Amino acid sequence: MKIALMDSGIGLLAATAAVRRLRPDADLVLSLDPDGMPWGPRTPEDLTERALAVAEAAAAHRPDALIVGCNTATVHALTALRARLEPDLPVIGTVPAIKPAAAGGGPLAIWATPATTGSPYQKDLIRNFADGVSVSEVPCWGLAEAVERADENAIDEAVAAAAALTPEHVTTVVLGCTHYELVAERIRAAVQRPDAPPLALHGSAGAVAAQALRRIGAEPAPDAPASGSLTVLLSGREGALPASALTYAEGRLLQQVTPTA
Repeated sequence: MKIALMDSGIGLLAATAAVRRLRPDADLVLSLDPDGMPWGPRTPEDLTERALAVAEAAAAHRPDALIVGCNTATVHALTALRARLEPDLPVIGTVPAIKPAAAGGGPLAIWATPATTGSPYQKDLIRNFADGVSVSEVPCWGLAEAVERADENAIDEAVAAAAALTPEHVTTVVLGCTHYELVAERIRAAVQRPDAPPLALHGSAGAVAAQALRRIGAEPAPDAPASGSLTVLLSGREGALPASALTYAEGRLLQQVTPTA
């Protein structure tokens, strides 16, 4: 079994680690775009062109499925990616976990990039899956970029700024950018009120990994031998995980249990 994941940077680490935990025997192909990152400020057309190139680099390794490990790329490029690659290669997008978060009744906050916050895409998700639930949209200025650089001070500042925008009554936070899942516990610590019940955090990595297995008819096998290989593509060139990836538990997991392809 071979699963590919794509993103401009290390936001794909959370979903990659989730796949690795479900199937330690799966070969992994990570396709990043250091030459074109960040994707967020690009026009939808430009982003789609970059995403298609990164996806095709991964597809050349003949994976069984491709995970788009990026919310922004899913919003703008998923239709084009599926048109180009399916049905031969199933393509799984990443959508903020608003539906399961809203099932808890709220009130909830959605932490997302400034470009996604207030967007028609996010508004549609709220309308479709969180009708009747109190929802606060929180723009997280600079957080994804700080996580990408593993800049500890910048992460602390961005998390604190977003926490200050988060209403005190919130019981649930949706992590609406894959980068945020890498610092989930820091977000929890910043938002948790001392006298409140434990804060619920909802990311997408686990659900995306499980959906990828379903799409290819595979079952989770977390006790399988950790024999899966790791191939890293950097704007189409074979390389290694960025040094910043090893700052996070998800990146260290891949380094510890994965032989290099």
